[in-house]
Amino acid sequence: MSVEYYKKQIIDLRARLDKEKEAKKKDNERYAGYIKSASTPSSKASYRKSKIDHAASHDRAIESLKRQIENAKATLARERERAKKK
Repeated sequence: MSVEYYKKQIIDLRARLDKEKEAKKKDNERYAGYIKSASTPSSKASYRKSKIDHAASHDRAIESLKRQIENAKATLARERERAKKK
């Protein structure tokens, strides 16, 4: 594949990473509001658990995207080296 392809892939992955971080922030704010307005202790506990679970899910997605970016950077470097040799 070409160098341009990997450059575009890195840009796309960075955009997805930013969107995921923003989604995590919005989810945390939403769940904080749910927790604050909950009327019973059991519903508060349930919202807290959901908040933690969703934040962990976002964290996993963020880490995955970071790994994909690093892999794409490494592949881009290999492609550049290969292109120099030709």
